Amino acid sequence: MENSKVKDKLVVAISSRALFDLDESHQIYKEHGVEAYAKHQEKNENVILEPGVGFSLVKKLLTLNSEKTPIDVILLSRNSADTGLRIFNSIEHYGSNISRAAFTRGESTHSLVGAFEADLFLSSNYQDVQKSSRIRLCGSFHRWLKLKRCARNTIAHCL
Repeated sequence: MENSKVKDKLVVAISSRALFDLDESHQIYKEHGVEAYAKHQEKNENVILEPGVGFSLVKKLLTLNSEKTPIDVILLSRNSADTGLRIFNSIEHYGSNISRAAFTRGESTHSLVGAFEADLFLSSNYQDVQKSSRIRLCGSFHRWLKLKRCARNTIAHCL
């Protein structure tokens, strides 16, 4: 049974690496592994992350959120709930209205796009976007925001 509340709003899923600049942390993960990454995130949990490539788009979408044009932004992250605390602290710092999230503990986030009935998936990981099967990217933008086209050089990949 489809939830009409979700159906009547634009649901945007965004990866934590698209929302925030996690390049330094990701490099630690790649070079030193998950344990070093977890220690780094926990040690820096109160250090606010800089905005990532999708931050300004999400901020603008959230300013359009209203009863007439409801928009829900959901965070999808490969972090664990423990290492994700830094991300939530940063969300709170910037005053972003993101209250739903899923943490996959290293697994790909693409499978969650459909579970959240997301219309748009913003990710810096092209493979995750390609693997997502329930995306209606450009159509959702046209319907909800009346944009003429999906811009090139954005992290939103139109399928």
